[in-house]
Amino acid sequence: MTSTGLSRRRIPTHASSSAALDDDDNDGSRAPSANGSTTHVNAPASGLGNGGAAFQGGSKIAYDPRDLDRDNEEIRAGGKMPRLTLMEEVLLLGLKDKQGYLSFWNDNISYALRGCILIELALRRRIAVVKDPNRRRIPLTERLVEVIDDRQTGETILDETLRMMKGQQEEKLGINSWIDLLSGETWNVMKIGFQLKQVRERLAKGLVDKGVLRTEKRNFLLFDMATHPVADVRTKDSIIARVVHLLTATTSSVPPAALDKEGTQCRAMRAVCLVCAAYAASVLDNAFGRLTYEDREAAFQRCDEILAEFACWPFGSGAGASTPGARRREASRIGLGSTGGVSGREAVLGLLQEVKKEMVGEEDLGFELVAGVLEVLSKLDSLL
Repeated sequence: MTSTGLSRRRIPTHASSSAALDDDDNDGSRAPSANGSTTHVNAPASGLGNGGAAFQGGSKIAYDPRDLDRDNEEIRAGGKMPRLTLMEEVLLLGLKDKQGYLSFWNDNISYALRGCILIELALRRRIAVVKDPNRRRIPLTERLVEVIDDRQTGETILDETLRMMKGQQEEKLGINSWIDLLSGETWNVMKIGFQLKQVRERLAKGLVDKGVLRTEKRNFLLFDMATHPVADVRTKDSIIARVVHLLTATTSSVPPAALDKEGTQCRAMRAVCLVCAAYAASVLDNAFGRLTYEDREAAFQRCDEILAEFACWPFGSGAGASTPGARRREASRIGLGSTGGVSGREAVLGLLQEVKKEMVGEEDLGFELVAGVLEVLSKLDSLL
């Protein structure tokens, strides 16, 4: 591992294609295919079987499978879309709509998803940076993390992470250390139990339960692999629309179309985290399919600027700083005869003001944790 704690496993080019969906342990869901065709697999919600009963809290509960279908029909008829976590949105951006798997060459998304888990818990006010006046003497990414509310969130991966962090309160760890542990990128064999396995597959199955994806078996010559094509195109399109509106805004006010649903906590901060995490996970370009080359470069430049503003604490204190990728894009755009204009900078400052309105006091320890995670993600190889 490098001195910055950001060493990551690389997926070899000759690796099994099952790594495209998850690089962790096999979940045993593969099944042989006699004719090599794609086979649809029913994926019951929440792990329920095909029968009419489930176990909850040690008690057997009867249910009618038709009720689940009726609920899904009502959601589709009413135009409602499920509420997704930040991890699910990033994964959904990376999935190929019809094929149902990630690019075989994407080896950044696993690390980025672990960072998204910490961000999601921080935005839900479950974890935060330890309040210690001396913390300013250490780097932002090394500041200690603590659990401030151990109530369950209802999301399996978030609750599993929360339990692990709660059990580690006597020996608190830093932001970068937690991301390394959750992703398995650590040389400490005593901490190997903290690794979250099969995150991508579990997130995909959660999206199947929410009706966004469906499960199929696809043949890849030598083996079969479970894939998850998009079933609800509207949900993915809404995520893409939010990303594009945020990164192409030409005014100082944040476009309402760039924000999540009304009632969602920290809407502006979530918008920032979505584009930055998607950028670090190398899936952001999937949202720019309908943009021209110049507009794509402008959108990436805007994302670089947003990341520079929010990957520091307090937010905005890194003004003027930029990643090498940002400088290259700026030089490229100048070569094209475009300087980006003042409106781009004004849009980022307007977003910064909206985020500050969502902060709890001048020292929001949850948002400070988010800044630390974004700084870690800004140092991934793909952005340098």
